[in-house]
Amino acid sequence: MTEIPTVRPDRMVSVRTAFGIDSNLMVPAFSERDDHVPEIDEVYRFNPEVTLAILAGFMRERRVMVQGLHGTGKSTHIEQVAARLNWPCVRVNLDGHISRLDLVGKDTIVVRDDLQVTEFQEGIVPWALQRPMALIFDEYDAGRPDVMFVIQRILERDGKFTLLDQNRVIHPHPFFRLFATTNTVGLGNLNGLYHGTQLLNHAQMDRWNVVATLNYLPRDEEASIVQARVPELADEAGRRLIESMISVADLTRKGFATGDLSTLMSPRTVIDWAENCQIFRDPALAFRLTFVNKCDEAERAIVGEYFQRCFDRELDSEVRSTEPQ
Repeated sequence: MTEIPTVRPDRMVSVRTAFGIDSNLMVPAFSERDDHVPEIDEVYRFNPEVTLAILAGFMRERRVMVQGLHGTGKSTHIEQVAARLNWPCVRVNLDGHISRLDLVGKDTIVVRDDLQVTEFQEGIVPWALQRPMALIFDEYDAGRPDVMFVIQRILERDGKFTLLDQNRVIHPHPFFRLFATTNTVGLGNLNGLYHGTQLLNHAQMDRWNVVATLNYLPRDEEASIVQARVPELADEAGRRLIESMISVADLTRKGFATGDLSTLMSPRTVIDWAENCQIFRDPALAFRLTFVNKCDEAERAIVGEYFQRCFDRELDSEVRSTEPQ
């Protein structure tokens, strides 16, 4: 059996110092990093309300769910909080291929002393539950019903987990923490954007202590992130280009909200567009290859109009180089 670590948080971190939030809260943290601690992203921008919700999970063992549209950085937000606390963190994507056995564990055949023997191999849930670990369930509303009922066990206040095959009850480590990210808050695929999401059992949703909503960033913050990711656009011309790109993204988000578009540009897409501009040296070509070709053909004229408004040129006009003359 794998040795269970006994390490515990050994210092307190100021929320104001670590996250730039006007709060006197102090959060437990670890002095030493291990292989499961995410790398710190120095340019990441923290949403104050969502950050405080996540910190409540680390401080007071709250079960925290972060909801929002794709590309808002929900999982990354949790990881970056964990990174600054040196808190080990594991993400599990609840796609359709994740089964109950993946979470709970199963019998496997191993070789010991030249003999084949059957041995129980713990799944990710009992493994993480016994450690000072932040376990993140990504795409929580896409999980299969049998998988969701496994998770429901550890959402209880005491969080005990029974391994029926082993006749063993696992008590959670005092510093085990549980988080989830979701696009739909368990209400299903209402707008057609998130195929494969499920209606979640209300009794299970009720067990999440904190639900935070992460929206897209203000324009200036989004521009700062894109510029930090693509430092080649740090000059004045680059800043104007990024402003125009974010203007297009804003129009797609408004178009999605009003029903004119069935898809939208996330901050991740804007960053991809900026990076592709450095490859193709033309914003229009990079835009077509980054976003337009993902859109429904009937909606591409609308997207082309958004581009024309923000760049004062037709989307399918002749390619122009953005390289300095």
